Amino acid sequence: MKKVLVFLVDGFEEIEALATIDILRRGNVDVTTVSVTGKKEVMGSHRVPVIADVLFEQADFGVDMLVLPGGTTAFNDHDGLKAKVMEFHNAGKHIAAICASPMVFGGLGILKGKRATAYPGFEQYLEGATFVPEAAVVDGHITTGRGPGFTFDFALALLEILEGEKVKEEVKKQLLLM
Repeated sequence: MKKVLVFLVDGFEEIEALATIDILRRGNVDVTTVSVTGKKEVMGSHRVPVIADVLFEQADFGVDMLVLPGGTTAFNDHDGLKAKVMEFHNAGKHIAAICASPMVFGGLGILKGKRATAYPGFEQYLEGATFVPEAAVVDGHITTGRGPGFTFDFALALLEILEGEKVKEEVKKQLLLM
C-alpha cells in the first residue's frame, strides 16, 4: 500500500486538504495527516477544525509522497518541513503542493527548469519555473495544483501517480466524474 503524508497548518485550505485525503483514501492510499503547529487540532482557513493524525515530530517519513495543501503561506515558515521536502526532492521522491504552497518549492529552488502552477498572484514565487495556468501540472516527481476549484484534478493526478490510471478512473467513476 502506498503511503502519503498530508501536512496541516493553521489557515490551510480545507477543500484542498480534505478532498485530496478523501480521493487518495478512496484509491486505497494510506494517508496520514501531519500537524506542523505543535498541536493536533488545526484550524482551516474557513474555521473548520481538523484533528491531525500526528504531530510533525511524530511523523514517519518512510512514505511515497509529501503533500502540501494551500490557503496560507505558513508552510514556508516551517524549517523542518522544508528540510523534508528538500530531502524527498533530492531523492527523486514525489512531492506535491497546491494553491499558495508551490511557493515553498520555488523558494527551495526545486522548480528551476520545471513546469508548475499555483494560485493567481503566486506565480512570482515559482522561482525558475515555467508557469502554466493548468489545473494540475506533473513534471517528473513534482506535482503542483492551481487552487481550490481544481482540487479534484490535483488529487486525481496524485492518485494516478501512486496507484495508476485504472484506480484513478475507478475513483472518478465513484465520484460521478465520468
